[in-house]
Amino acid sequence: MSRVRPALLSALLLAAPVASAAPDSPIVSEDAWPRIRKARIQKLLPEAMARANVDAWVVICRENHNDPLAIHVGCENAGGTAAFLFFRQKQAVHGVALSPAGEATALKDVAPLDEVVPLERGADLYAQVAARLAAAKPARIAVNSSTSVSVADGLSATQRAALEKALTPALRKKLVSSEDLVSEWLSVKLPEEVDILRKAAELTSQMQIEAYRAVVPGKTRDVDVARFLRQRMAELGVGDAWAPDQNPNVQSGPTRGHSHATERVIQPGDFIQTDFGIRVGGMWVTDIQRFAYVLAPGQTQPPQEALEKWEKGKKGSRIALATLKPGVRGWDVDKAQRDWMREAGSEPVMWGTGHPVGYWAHDVGPALSGAQKGAPAKGQSARIVRPGQVFAFDGFYAWPDGGEGAQRIVSVEEMAVVTDTGAEYLIPPQEDLVLIPSPASGTPGRGPSNPAP
Repeated sequence: MSRVRPALLSALLLAAPVASAAPDSPIVSEDAWPRIRKARIQKLLPEAMARANVDAWVVICRENHNDPLAIHVGCENAGGTAAFLFFRQKQAVHGVALSPAGEATALKDVAPLDEVVPLERGADLYAQVAARLAAAKPARIAVNSSTSVSVADGLSATQRAALEKALTPALRKKLVSSEDLVSEWLSVKLPEEVDILRKAAELTSQMQIEAYRAVVPGKTRDVDVARFLRQRMAELGVGDAWAPDQNPNVQSGPTRGHSHATERVIQPGDFIQTDFGIRVGGMWVTDIQRFAYVLAPGQTQPPQEALEKWEKGKKGSRIALATLKPGVRGWDVDKAQRDWMREAGSEPVMWGTGHPVGYWAHDVGPALSGAQKGAPAKGQSARIVRPGQVFAFDGFYAWPDGGEGAQRIVSVEEMAVVTDTGAEYLIPPQEDLVLIPSPASGTPGRGPSNPAP
């Protein structure tokens, strides 16, 4: 068992505030996305279509209630209804936009496609789509209808009905869900994107450590830690990785799952769990947890029992990382960690070991879950792990905490990228608990609820 390193903790708790990028010097500029998006279509979409065994992909875009994937193909600014078509041609993809004429000129300047075809007012868009598909003679046509991948379910019922009405019976039979294509394409990130996520992950972790330095046991509440982080987000010009009311999720008491921070006052003997993610460049998000332990007055390190719980959770994370490699299923990673949990004496945990992360905190791709009850791999957990995929995943150790089935869980959540030979952490993982000293009785302190002047 490793011991908490006093020198490291002194640095974490007493050093000057973490230096961070200013809002006018972000990790990535928002104008980077159009260039990266075009590279993703050219470099990654052909292979994804081949793996999904589709020859054509149809995305219908419209104003005000657009397809979730609009920004990934270039139709995020749709006014009148437009269609973006992608045709697989051996090792390449040919992209075509069928756009209302009023928007086509601008679209030619920004769309990451090979053709932009202007349609005059009154033209039948769906008839044009049908003609293009008939000429291409695809064997399988992907459309955004899915029961298992929410972002691949953007085709409305009325849009689908109009499309099917325009197609011949033979073409209608070739329609398939785009869920396999979308999962294969979006789950793999370009090296430049991995570098962006690496820098964002580093900032995410630094901010959490900074927040812990400001905690005063007996005064600071969970919600104060959350407000501290939200203030830093505003100062640094970064966005939320998920719903703002639940980001960050700070818990010093029994585990509440995905939740908002409460008014609970942090006390000696508490583990503090902060689940936090930021969005940079308007596109890329992180999901990292950092854990702290609140020392009692006079303590210099946690009790042995607390250290053992931390080490068991941390080992679960390391076991998951060692299992995460090209060719395995997401289910296999989850099972490896759950085997360790049983060996370590952990209570069962309802949540999966991990999930893809990148454009959403819960991104598409192989789910590192499914083995909770010994069920066979199915759905997203049966998907194969590939190089270039990025995951957020936990090392769990759970024990009873209070009545009525309440639990406390150490969930050592890190981010990692899959390489050709295995997986590596995006940033150095948390090795030791952040230790928060308790002031002696009557000693004034300062923190988010009692800030320095």
